[in-house]
Amino acid sequence: MDHSEMPHRVWQLSERARKLTSSAIREILKVTERPEVISFAGGLPAPATFPAERIRAATDRVLRDAPAAALQYSATEGYLPLREWVAARLSTNGATIRASQVLITTGSQQALDLLGKVLIDPASPVLVETPTYLGALQAFSLYEPQFRQVPTDDEGLVPEALTAALTDGARLIYAQPNFQNPTGRRLPLERRVALAEFARTSAFPVIEDDPYGALDYAGSPLPTLLSMAPDHVVYCGTFSKILAPGLRLGYIVAPEELHFKLVQAKQATDLHTPTLTQRIVYEVIKDGFIDEQIPAVRALYRDQCEAMLAALARHMPTGVSWNRPEGGMFIWVTLPAHIDSMQLLEAAIAQNVAFVPGAPFFASEPQKHLLRLSFVTVPPARIDEGVARLAALIRERI
Repeated sequence: MDHSEMPHRVWQLSERARKLTSSAIREILKVTERPEVISFAGGLPAPATFPAERIRAATDRVLRDAPAAALQYSATEGYLPLREWVAARLSTNGATIRASQVLITTGSQQALDLLGKVLIDPASPVLVETPTYLGALQAFSLYEPQFRQVPTDDEGLVPEALTAALTDGARLIYAQPNFQNPTGRRLPLERRVALAEFARTSAFPVIEDDPYGALDYAGSPLPTLLSMAPDHVVYCGTFSKILAPGLRLGYIVAPEELHFKLVQAKQATDLHTPTLTQRIVYEVIKDGFIDEQIPAVRALYRDQCEAMLAALARHMPTGVSWNRPEGGMFIWVTLPAHIDSMQLLEAAIAQNVAFVPGAPFFASEPQKHLLRLSFVTVPPARIDEGVARLAALIRERI
């Protein structure tokens, strides 16, 4: 039989699958793979920061000293020495975090998916910042929540906005207090204290997603929500921004009763995060390497950020504004209200410049005159060139 003549089969998909949409950022990244494109789009760590030689040497040691264990199935909770390292690292500000609270995940994106599985029912309210991390909206959307947006300002989430009416029936509140994606904002200390106090009396958990906390340019971190309310906050962390994202290694810290349910959900998902990767990462970090690595990453990103801020000041027309982040990887740009950043992106890509429009970061009521710039993978000279091209396109539309 000629298979080319066989009828095309359309499988019956689940209602959940039919509602799936592609990430706007992932679609943009396909375009930015072209070498001629100056990409301010992807939130990708700078490859210059990847400790490739240390990872290679650690891999050699793991496969030499414990090959059978490293290549075998292992516990769903994760490699115990790595969990103990995470717990010790997060035991700050007088809080004691236990290894029994730590679940190693396949990237922090899996952590968000597991939290969605365990906490969200269809139509249950989920509180998110305005705007919020697009990857969290994607992960949670699979479980069909009713998103409620929590008001924010230039300092981030406004704790006073967490009224009884807004929070009634909610299953979780999702927040990024440190250098939020997409806005780059850092929640000030007094708001952290207020949010931690809210968590202590709330009927649902505060999810503290903290991929960028180590990237404060001055090296003066603010206390985590976890350290202020360890029995009421669920903390998500990752090794992607301080080692390498290709390792796909993250973690959740949760009170034991929720931790147990997350472990059960992970068992059904992938049994466990790769044993080899966990042992390699522990071998890299166990002797204090992170404390050597992080200052170098901070310094690079601080310089890159300053280069972009200088380029924005040099080239952008009156009517465009932006924040000055104290850390992280992003600058949030506000255009004149009549300019649609999605339409601007089409023109920018034609000029070989890319960024991420702001609208997809809103759970509802998208604001179209905003955009996110990432500066960490583009050399300063190219930053200036790319910002100049983008400013020219904006000037044409004012």
